[in-house]
Amino acid sequence: MGVRDQVTAGAGRDIARVLAPADLPEALAVCALDPVAAVLASSRIEIAVRAGLPAAGGQVWGWPAAGRLRAVCWSGANLVPVVPAALGADGVDAIGAFVRIARGQGRRSSSIVGESGAALALWAGLERFWPPAREVRAHQPSLAIARDPDVEPDPRVRLSRLEELPTLMPACVAMFTEEVGYSPVAGGGVAYRERVRSLVADSRSYVRFAARFGDPYARPPGPAVEFKAELGAVAQGVAQVQGVWVDPALRGRRLSEGGMAAVVADARRRLAPVVSLYVNGYNVRAMRAYRRVGFDQVGTFATVLF
Repeated sequence: MGVRDQVTAGAGRDIARVLAPADLPEALAVCALDPVAAVLASSRIEIAVRAGLPAAGGQVWGWPAAGRLRAVCWSGANLVPVVPAALGADGVDAIGAFVRIARGQGRRSSSIVGESGAALALWAGLERFWPPAREVRAHQPSLAIARDPDVEPDPRVRLSRLEELPTLMPACVAMFTEEVGYSPVAGGGVAYRERVRSLVADSRSYVRFAARFGDPYARPPGPAVEFKAELGAVAQGVAQVQGVWVDPALRGRRLSEGGMAAVVADARRRLAPVVSLYVNGYNVRAMRAYRRVGFDQVGTFATVLF
């Protein structure tokens, strides 16, 4: 399907199209209506604007097929619908149009993720046609902070360095495996390792090493990485934190609070005035920690994992 082709199944308001490069600024304008909810999509679209869609690793779908764009969907490693709340009942037509494209192409993404209403509606339209989901996380509070954190930043949390990748990588793999349910390097993990490396190279990876790390006489050696986090998506004045992890042996000591405060302070200073994240609703401990830092709930995400 060419980038300007329309989905021919259906008619009228059920039609969306795959966007061309010239359409991307308008797609970003749709994302700007709720930059926290749309940051996963807008971060990829901004890459496409700078370096082209192949570099961004996916497509952007736009609805309606003709006239001013009112909703968009990023289709890459993740399928991320952006359906502004202002659309009201028209959002049903936008989701239906995106379902038609996704059905025609088949499942290419490892997850559907985004604002809960749009993400779950998209999955409801695809569930009969795609393979079963491995897990549906329907309630993931979306949190944000646009001010200094309420707790003191941990002075030992800093940006990761490329030469530290061999020590950092096991913590990244442990976090992913714990969160998603399988190892990202089980089949070789080239793409995952490159993703971690690029975040470190772009100064978007944070780490706290054990104070005794590097001391050959320390007994017991203890964990090398005590806390780590990344800014997985940055766009339109929002930096979204992902991959937060504390070594299991050290949980319950409030390391995540000072660590997240350090991430918030640095991200707001260097990259974006708003820092956001989303967390599984059942993770009560994490929710309490983020609220102590100063995060407030601004919405709800949902994730469908394949």
